[in-house]
Amino acid sequence: MRVKSSVTKRKRHKEIHKLTKGYWGARSKWYKLAREAAVRAGCYAYTHRRLKKRDFRRLWIIRINAGLRLYDLSYSRFINMLSKKNIGLNRKMLADMVVNDPEGFKMLVERIK
Repeated sequence: MRVKSSVTKRKRHKEIHKLTKGYWGARSKWYKLAREAAVRAGCYAYTHRRLKKRDFRRLWIIRINAGLRLYDLSYSRFINMLSKKNIGLNRKMLADMVVNDPEGFKMLVERIK
């Protein structure tokens, strides 16, 4: 007696079509193309979740450096002085200070100098 796979197959197809909902043309309609599109999208998503961390770190460094140039200080010197004074502020917090609390950042820079 053979086993019919229609229920399992339909479930598998539904899962892929749910992932590719909103894709253009046959990439959302045809199972084979939809599966290829979903796999490729998953690869890009995985890669870019990791790249996002690099991108944000670069952004924070650029913001901190721009804020420090107002006080004639370079980013590398500032980070070196921070570590020597044992001030444990991360780059995300420092960049946020530059944008949202310039007075506090100015006090921090003067304290470091």
